[in-house]
Amino acid sequence: MSPTTTPKFRNPRAKHNFQGRTCSVAAVGSYVPSRILTNADLEKMVDTSDEWITTRTGIKERRIAAESEFTSDLGAEAARRAMARAGVTPDQIDLIIVATITPDMPFPSTACLIQQKIGARRSAAFDIEAACSGFIYALEIGQQFIMSRTYDTVLVIGAEKLSSITDWKDRNTCVLFGDGAGAAVLRSRPNSHGLLTAVMGADGEKADLLFMPGGGSRCPASLESVNSRLHFLRMEGKETFKNAVQAMHTAATEALKRCELDISRIKLIIPHQANRRIIDAVGERLGARPDQLFVNLEKYGNTSAASVAIALDEAVQSGRIERGDLILMVVFGAGLTWGAAVIEW
Repeated sequence: MSPTTTPKFRNPRAKHNFQGRTCSVAAVGSYVPSRILTNADLEKMVDTSDEWITTRTGIKERRIAAESEFTSDLGAEAARRAMARAGVTPDQIDLIIVATITPDMPFPSTACLIQQKIGARRSAAFDIEAACSGFIYALEIGQQFIMSRTYDTVLVIGAEKLSSITDWKDRNTCVLFGDGAGAAVLRSRPNSHGLLTAVMGADGEKADLLFMPGGGSRCPASLESVNSRLHFLRMEGKETFKNAVQAMHTAATEALKRCELDISRIKLIIPHQANRRIIDAVGERLGARPDQLFVNLEKYGNTSAASVAIALDEAVQSGRIERGDLILMVVFGAGLTWGAAVIEW
């Protein structure tokens, strides 16, 4: 878009951007492990069936990391791919933000481990935890550093090894999750509005709908906690579903309102890839056409913070998104947390 062209939408950040610099996604990249765990494989592990899983979730298979492959490995490879496409070298990275609920260890941060793996020795680095909403939260944090001119190049990563906290004896949850990572390089791009707005929300009163009880200061690791299987995630499926649809619809509607956009103007909607029924319900409430919804969960399942990042990369690489297109990303996760972002690609 040229400087003299009148945009057909409102940039909510413009009046607050005293530094006069926008933030855009320069490039994206993703990585998923090579091992595929199909519904047929799960039939041999728990009392379930391909028909049951597909009907209720839309998932056909998911990727599982090797025992020697950790969240930092997944995130580092996604980062390398995004950096290569952006033409960015490790020494140009000013900041690394990693969104994850499955860090390699409680500390140091996975961001620091990724910094070492990719050789970004001059960057700052930290993790955030917002579960499946983490990538949107991280994008919003990263763009603040770009717009304020604190940093020029920010690397945002969503990475998860959910197989490490999945209870493979619980048929209601083990069919849902997979491993993977996605990354985005944030920079200012001339004559582009970039990240137009982000809506974020949380409701800690419903934290017990989706959580992992063990491993923290409340329930440190012990023989009893391990025997009680407290170090695996737990979920109240029906209540999570209901809250997800409502929160994602509300966040997406508010994001569009801020930009004075109708859903018909959005080229592609990239929702959190948790459940096909959730995605369809949100799309229906928004009045979206089926071709506006990008869905890849049949291949990967729910990869939490990596979900929309992987989907965004696949959408770009498959030609579904071109420069100048308007993209809506909408997420929901444990916390409860949720968010939506509008991007001029």
